[in-house]
Amino acid sequence: MSATLLNWAGGFALLCFALGLACAAVRLIRGPQAEDRILALDTIYINGMLILLVLGLRFEAGLYFDVALLIALFGFVGSSALAKFLLRGEVIEP
Repeated sequence: MSATLLNWAGGFALLCFALGLACAAVRLIRGPQAEDRILALDTIYINGMLILLVLGLRFEAGLYFDVALLIALFGFVGSSALAKFLLRGEVIEP
């Protein structure tokens, strides 16, 4: 019973994260301003990371967790650099 419930919950979570990913992709394409596009990219990498975590739980494989950690690290660095670029117009200060 609990394995079936966990399987259904994992499938539902994957569906919700994929729907969020699709909505963020639409915002990335249609976003009127650069700030909207950056927030959409943040949402995309977070949803991608969460999809990998659910798949790691479902398949009981540790590699998914390592890749999710890398996505979180690079996503944070990338969004910080983009925010600094929008704020000051340059990423690396002379």
